[in-house]
Amino acid sequence: MDRVVIEGLEITCVIGAWEWERHITQKLVVDLAMGTDIAAAAASDALSDAVNYAAVAERVEAFVVETEAVLIERLAEGIAQLVLAEFGVSRVSVRVAKPGAVRAASTVAIEIERQAG
Repeated sequence: MDRVVIEGLEITCVIGAWEWERHITQKLVVDLAMGTDIAAAAASDALSDAVNYAAVAERVEAFVVETEAVLIERLAEGIAQLVLAEFGVSRVSVRVAKPGAVRAASTVAIEIERQAG
């Protein structure tokens, strides 16, 4: 299966379980790998036959900002379901990282894989 990949999508949003986190914005980094067949797009060279990765990135950013989630687990699952439902891919891998969440680590992340029903 072919994959369309978006790496390092930086999104500033409200995220966190602690009261102080609900009053600030923090940076998350989202990586997506979307399973799809690129044969039609490769043959036609038409955006209408491809996964529009710019549209995916815009939609994911809007979802993350609007959600104001407590947990990155919620965001990972929501992103996966959104991409599967709205962009016609058969599989998606999602990684949501929260840099600086643990003082001694460069980042903390959740990684999930989901497929269309």
